[in-house]
Amino acid sequence: MKYGYARVSTTGQSLEAQLEQLEAAGCDRIKSEKASGKTAARTELQGLLQHVLGPGDTLVVCKLDRLARSTADLLNIAEELEKLGAGLEVLNINLDTKTPTGKLMLTMLGAVAQFERELMLERQAEGIIKAKAAGKYKGGPSVDPEKLKRAHALVVDGWAVTEAVKVAGISRAVYYKHRERIATDR
Repeated sequence: MKYGYARVSTTGQSLEAQLEQLEAAGCDRIKSEKASGKTAARTELQGLLQHVLGPGDTLVVCKLDRLARSTADLLNIAEELEKLGAGLEVLNINLDTKTPTGKLMLTMLGAVAQFERELMLERQAEGIIKAKAAGKYKGGPSVDPEKLKRAHALVVDGWAVTEAVKVAGISRAVYYKHRERIATDR
């Protein structure tokens, strides 16, 4: 059986093109999700790997970067698929890991993809340094320290973090990012 997997990183991106390609490739079932490739919390992919795919099945993706962001992640997924007796097809490069050549190409392409990502991150970091030096990069928006203190006080009083940050008017992420600093400033 052919199982398609489609993923986008953010809620603003569309899965439509990937879903159309997977349907055209003859996938019997398609799973999709909106989750960052950098995290392991890709529940639909994990579900396929842990509970669905078996001997003779094939996992089909449109592009390698929809499946994994690093060579290590890619090779781990490929190894899991091999243990399950399942194959991997990557549509945009006509790759099939059920062949020895496909296995070799997968390893090489994963290394190249990781290299490209690392170069992009390096260029991005250089751009941020230049922007900071020119006074154009200020980081994220500033957070009202009173709101942080209010949220922390509520949490200390036994409130759930979700409710405390809602009352204080900040996000959970902001609270957790500054929590230690707030506790020592009291």
